[in-house]
Amino acid sequence: MTGLNTALIYIVQTLGSLYLLIVLLRFILQLVRADFYNPLSQFVVKATQPLLKPLRRVIPGFAGLDLASLVLAILVQLLLMLVTLTLMGYGVGAYILQVLIWAVIGVTSLFLKVFFFALIVSVILSWVAPGSYNPGAQLVNQICEPLLAPIRRILPGLGGLDISPIFAFIAINLVDMLVIGNLAAMTGMPQMLSPFL
Repeated sequence: MTGLNTALIYIVQTLGSLYLLIVLLRFILQLVRADFYNPLSQFVVKATQPLLKPLRRVIPGFAGLDLASLVLAILVQLLLMLVTLTLMGYGVGAYILQVLIWAVIGVTSLFLKVFFFALIVSVILSWVAPGSYNPGAQLVNQICEPLLAPIRRILPGLGGLDISPIFAFIAINLVDMLVIGNLAAMTGMPQMLSPFL
């Protein structure tokens, strides 16, 4: 693999992963019923609308899930992997089904990472800017709340100390290690195909 191909892979994966993150955020924001009037939500909507609008004509939502944005995320991940493999010199035509499985694993891994890092940001904000009205802080809290609320209902009150993020971190890491990691290993997925593994 030449230096030019390595540079192209870096550019494709960086820009493609950024757009993949935005598309998956669109799915997550609808999943958690986030405020779509938030300026950051509006950015996500505008960035994804050109590709989602035609896709929604053939893939309707189901039970409140924005399936079109989830399918788009998988397609973006699939395209990224195919381009990366092609630049690495592999013929991918015969392995399209395997690459599709890898794409689903990659998107699932990114889905978990979004919640993981949102929790980190939420914990930091609770220390440095509790009750902040910043649009970013509000969006992070809206993403984390559906994950933390069931844990808070189970845990007893600890005098105002909220330890629910600790259990959420443990749950996310266990799913990531035991499910995503094992699936990636079982299917022979190269780690360099998805920076989120």
